[in-house]
Amino acid sequence: MKLLPSLFITLTFLTACSDQEAARQAKFYAFGTEIDVSLYGVDAETAESTANDLERSFSNINKTWHAWKPSTLTRINEAIAAGKPIDIKPEVATVIEEAATYAKESHNLFNPAAGKLFEIWGYHEDDWFESRPPPAQANIDAWLAAAPTMDDIHIENNVLTSDNPMVKLGFGGFAKGTAVDAAINALKEKGVNNAIINIGGDLRAIGKHGDRPWIIGIRHPRKEGSMLASVAVSGDESVFTSGDYERFFTYEGVRYPHILDPRTGYPARDNISATVIHTQAARADASATAMIVAGKSWPTIAGSLGLKDVMIVRADGQVEMTPTMQKKVRLTDSSHQPIIRDIVTP
Repeated sequence: MKLLPSLFITLTFLTACSDQEAARQAKFYAFGTEIDVSLYGVDAETAESTANDLERSFSNINKTWHAWKPSTLTRINEAIAAGKPIDIKPEVATVIEEAATYAKESHNLFNPAAGKLFEIWGYHEDDWFESRPPPAQANIDAWLAAAPTMDDIHIENNVLTSDNPMVKLGFGGFAKGTAVDAAINALKEKGVNNAIINIGGDLRAIGKHGDRPWIIGIRHPRKEGSMLASVAVSGDESVFTSGDYERFFTYEGVRYPHILDPRTGYPARDNISATVIHTQAARADASATAMIVAGKSWPTIAGSLGLKDVMIVRADGQVEMTPTMQKKVRLTDSSHQPIIRDIVTP
């Protein structure tokens, strides 16, 4: 994940019948991508102050969770590597504990303690996309032998310790969702009840767009610039998609995606795209990553994570989804019949 050191924000106003009916849009940049905010049914003054609140919210998250530039997260990882305790703020502890919950529920297929594995693969730098050989097997084997998980993180009275020096925290499969949840909370505090926050195609929507639901496009994992499907969401729902097309490098004709399977130390291969709908953006974000790693066993992991709405694209192009997801999704190619799979509840 590439986080920018500063945020740039613009606010534009779309015409409508009245000031209150205007659909207002804010755009800014963080996490290496454009973030779009659409507000419905607010006046210009509220829209402007809301944009400023969101800028501060995303800026704080940038400063806290950057994986390799100086941040709260890098200081935590330095302390873990040195075998030393570190004082953390209560809000930082809350985020780490939330991530640990999702890790446990996913059977550690979502593993924020695997930052060193991503470092071994070169995904901790700004030039992660450059062609290079895969890492030496010995380095991967050393990481697998240490088997770092969030169970190795201990927090008591806002002091964090770890007894596994191979632990390195990274929230690439979680930070976007955390940021979106924080932004939605900021909107609700402002009295904004109809809005959508879209961060690089992942989003959380509250309320409606006037008398219509929000219509969300889901990217096709193999057709550049094409949509695989659309979903209509309203009330309060997050739609997060994880895919092997987001970050990868190619070496000698082999594609190496950035979603790593902590059981093998290598990129996940069976599933190439996973879309999850959930009220919490953070849970949807973490779960989408876990669904990619889970492969054919994704219904079992989805049940453990408490999910209902999941859509998977397998490596052979076959689309699989849950019965409830089928009711919400409209595939772009209606001739392509999905396989319906029930969630396996624990």
